[in-house]
Amino acid sequence: MHKTRGFTLIELMIVVAIVGILASIAYPSYIDYVTKSARSEGVAAVLRVANLQEQYYLDNRAFATDLKKLGLSASPFITESGHYSIASAGTAAFTITATAIGAQASRDSTCATITLTHAGIKGPSKECW
Repeated sequence: MHKTRGFTLIELMIVVAIVGILASIAYPSYIDYVTKSARSEGVAAVLRVANLQEQYYLDNRAFATDLKKLGLSASPFITESGHYSIASAGTAAFTITATAIGAQASRDSTCATITLTHAGIKGPSKECW
């Protein structure tokens, strides 16, 4: 008797089915992780601009209306990975808004815009921060 080594088609199909089930479970978790990590970039950018606004206010007794005055490259400012566009409005008070762009806008509908005011009021929800 000669034994053949290898896999049968049934064994191979079972492995493919198992890999498919694992992938269908893992992929949504991965997308959620990517969304939250990109959101943290937006939050960090908002906090950075708020810090720059406070420094500018100490020197000029007014908040900057143009982000170029804060030393940023453009107004509105696009974050390093390109997931958020940052804008700031106001002279006596400011509101900084991070708006999701590109793929982040379609992935993160609950936190499409992240805001912070001069009084420290964060929006739209606690989940976004």
